[in-house]
Amino acid sequence: MKTITYRDALKEALAEEMERDDAVFLMGEDIAEYGGAYKVTDGLFKDFGKDRIRNTPISEAAIIGTALGAAVTGMRPVAELMYIDFTAVGMDQIVNQVAKIRYMVGGQLDVPLVIRTQGGAGRSSAAQHAQSLEAWFVHIPGLLVVMPSTPYDAKGLLKTAIRDDNPIMFIEHKLLYTEEGEIPEEEYTIPLGVADVKREGEDITILATSRMVLNALIAADTLADEGISAEVVDPRTLMPLDKESILDSVRKTNRLLIAHEAVGRAGFGAEIAALVVREAFDYLDAPIERVAAMPVPVPFAPVMENFVIPNADQIADAARKLVRYEI
Repeated sequence: MKTITYRDALKEALAEEMERDDAVFLMGEDIAEYGGAYKVTDGLFKDFGKDRIRNTPISEAAIIGTALGAAVTGMRPVAELMYIDFTAVGMDQIVNQVAKIRYMVGGQLDVPLVIRTQGGAGRSSAAQHAQSLEAWFVHIPGLLVVMPSTPYDAKGLLKTAIRDDNPIMFIEHKLLYTEEGEIPEEEYTIPLGVADVKREGEDITILATSRMVLNALIAADTLADEGISAEVVDPRTLMPLDKESILDSVRKTNRLLIAHEAVGRAGFGAEIAALVVREAFDYLDAPIERVAAMPVPVPFAPVMENFVIPNADQIADAARKLVRYEI
């Protein structure tokens, strides 16, 4: 095993897949010589050249449309959108073209397209550069959605995504790029649709996504000091979703707390709550609770930004109240 940052884990995955398959290429704004806004592609231009590391104009619709054309004609593009907020500019291409074209031609075309982007707050990026919009894409039939929280998951899932014949939204988090973790020296992949129990527990299940997984683990440490055993489950892929792992955990702990950075209203957590109510209601000893962002645009001021985004203390407090039934 070796220790590596989330950023470098992604870079390794891209490099290895480009070496393995000549059909894989990257495209996006400033990803070549500059190495990308968050430096994930830094150095790849030198290794693979301008034909496979392609800078694009500042047009998300053009990036996605071009990537789709390449995908349906035999290539395996990885298109980078600098911020998930900018997917709104390319939404027609993503929702009405990328997600639907295979269905509209009766399955005659594969769409091996990965759209890499990042979301989340924490850097005073303000309202138009700090949103968590994953629920938009989970809602769209034809799209797969991946949200890795660790370097190990980021590398393994990205390699799998690039090899898959379906369009995939691969959503990173801007505050995870410098996080470190262990990965194997040898090649590995992680299948889509398989959740990971990041910490075993008995008293409550905390299901968390992306950066909230790290906060959930911090909260679990705090709760352990108080005699509360929290199980932390990371779905890793929101679509396909590993329903059985989630249900198995809830059936064990009899309580469920969902934590995500997106706004709570109509967020992904609501889908998880609906699943558990439908499939494991009789196992619940307390209502399902959610910890999520406030329903306001993300503020620029750090104090205000921290106020609206959930944190480890809020997760621990919500879990504590559920276990003690102080609700």
